[in-house]
Amino acid sequence: MSGTPAIVDSPFHPGEVALQTEVGVAARMAQFGRKVIRDHMPDQHREFYRQLPFVVLGAVDADGDVWATLMAGRPGFLNSADPRHLGIAGRRDPNDPVLSQLRPGTAIGLLGIELHSRRRNRMNGHITNVSAADLDVAVEQAFGNCPQYIQQRDTTFVREPGDHADLPPVSAGDVLDADVRAMIAAADTFFVASFMDDAAGRHVDASHRGGRPGFVRIDADGTLTIPDFAGNLHFNTLGNFLLNPLAGLVFADFATGDLLHLTGTTEVVTQSDEIAAFQGAERLWRFRPSRWRLRRSALPLRAAMRSDGWSPNSLMTGDWAQAAARIAAERHRHRWRPLRVTRIDDESRAIRSFHLEPADDEGLLPHQAGQHLPIRITLPGETTPSVRTYTLSSAPSDARYRISVKRDGRVSRWLHDHLAVGDTIETRAPAGQFTIDPLARHPAALLAGGVGITPMLAMLRTILFEGLRTRRIRRTFLFQAAQSKADLAFADEIAELVAQAGGAITWVRVLGNADGAVVGTDHDVAGRIDADLLRRTLPLDRHDCYVCGPPAFMQAIHDHLLELGVPEARILAEAFGPSSLVRAVEQPSTGPAPLPPATAPVPVAYAASGKEARWLPGAGSLLELAEERGLSPPFACRSGSCGSCATRILSGAVSYAVPPSAPHADDVALLCCAVPAAGHDRLILEA
Repeated sequence: MSGTPAIVDSPFHPGEVALQTEVGVAARMAQFGRKVIRDHMPDQHREFYRQLPFVVLGAVDADGDVWATLMAGRPGFLNSADPRHLGIAGRRDPNDPVLSQLRPGTAIGLLGIELHSRRRNRMNGHITNVSAADLDVAVEQAFGNCPQYIQQRDTTFVREPGDHADLPPVSAGDVLDADVRAMIAAADTFFVASFMDDAAGRHVDASHRGGRPGFVRIDADGTLTIPDFAGNLHFNTLGNFLLNPLAGLVFADFATGDLLHLTGTTEVVTQSDEIAAFQGAERLWRFRPSRWRLRRSALPLRAAMRSDGWSPNSLMTGDWAQAAARIAAERHRHRWRPLRVTRIDDESRAIRSFHLEPADDEGLLPHQAGQHLPIRITLPGETTPSVRTYTLSSAPSDARYRISVKRDGRVSRWLHDHLAVGDTIETRAPAGQFTIDPLARHPAALLAGGVGITPMLAMLRTILFEGLRTRRIRRTFLFQAAQSKADLAFADEIAELVAQAGGAITWVRVLGNADGAVVGTDHDVAGRIDADLLRRTLPLDRHDCYVCGPPAFMQAIHDHLLELGVPEARILAEAFGPSSLVRAVEQPSTGPAPLPPATAPVPVAYAASGKEARWLPGAGSLLELAEERGLSPPFACRSGSCGSCATRILSGAVSYAVPPSAPHADDVALLCCAVPAAGHDRLILEA
């Protein structure tokens, strides 16, 4: 925490500020927090509590353990006589690990949550008075809270609150048994209590967590792993964990009224392969229970899920089975793998989409919007496989890959004419660095010509998905050029995305031939994307421009953008080999200086085949050397732009006359443009 910069007058403590600083929002949140975090309850919060049938409470017991619980009562059992106090009426179960511990002066965290409306409010304070049927709480902090992951449920009482007679015996332990594990595994909701101490005293917080059933993973040793999704950026709970790892969890079975209480320690995880693998996770936290208590039928109410009650934000998240499958799929990153065609769609007169899923029933490797997928197909009558790369038109959040192929070239024609649902094709891991940050705060301009719409569609889908997930959609302008109405691909899909974006996405359709097309219905502009159109449409502020299409289209757009004053560094283009742009300014090189090529013969071994060869200076690339030895490594571009020929280096090093554009690790060679590097007597490749 010592490295966390001080934020003047922030209402957040150092643990919260540390996490806010990590994501770059500390200053903004300090300003926001001063407006919304109060030392009293506004009238709407006081009215809100009066209508609730239950409340979540968190406190620390005499042994220093943290517990969370739910207390139910008929609406009105929560009552605020004034903005700085809240009264809680009702007889408390002596078996409740929180309610049985409350004394005057006890710090308490309180969460008011209304399941059917997804409203919730948080309040932190301390107990001022305790009687047999009443609690009084003095308010220290009160604020509204994010409702994103609350499932909608309707509550009904099955017995009178405060009637604790004839309840089943309480079970407890320090090792999770089968019943406890089953309850956690089925949960789509739980509540967590945490606390921190400072010079002003103890501050307890109670919070909600929600997701798909099974979003809490239970390891063999009883450790729970929980994804942390995008929220309000307060980081109240995780900020407490950084200062004090103790926590209490309560799981409620709303169908039976069972309450499962756990107390233990936590760990915040900000770096892990599991974060990227779990859809929607921005970090993880782990909980190691030390004790648990299961109270059957403890809740006097039941809460039934509505037919449409799933939180849209919960449905946008993944699960641990999916995350495990994605991690397991990493072993396929450097090998060819069969994918099965599950669906085929005609997107325009010349473009057809193929939806792909693993034929081996393992997970898909995650990709970034804008990347391409190398495929390998042996055409009829040929013995050497053909390798091509097709841009993925699906978003990383989609359940499958989708490549959208223009009928152009012999491999593409074969795909159009012969590939059917149920067939398989071989693929490598998605590659390419023509990608977008969907959460950047400045606008994006996507400029597509013809089949160049495919990476833009993936970007658009990602911008919308991540924007809805985080509640802030990046301002985006999509310019789509096509020859005619029949060539305008994905029109219905893009229109739906634009509608969902609520004004955050502007779509400009440009047809070279507008015959038979209706302005405003089928297109917006006849002609071409030129500087005047861009000037009229794009905002006069900082924006990133992404360009993809035929070479002449991309060069023209590049030059128009320069004319408008867009910096060269903000013009990003997808291009394979000869389609590369002629730029006005050379892009600065980043990273370490490249290794010089060998100036003497170097023995080269291709480990997978057992073949060896001797590379001679000036003899060409390692791909050409392999072909001379009768090998057929995959390739698509021979320019280092697609990554199809990536091969692991087992020993030695390689050099590139021209740095390849395809991203690759230091221990990977792009055979099509690599040669042995100086300073190594031998080169061993995995191929």
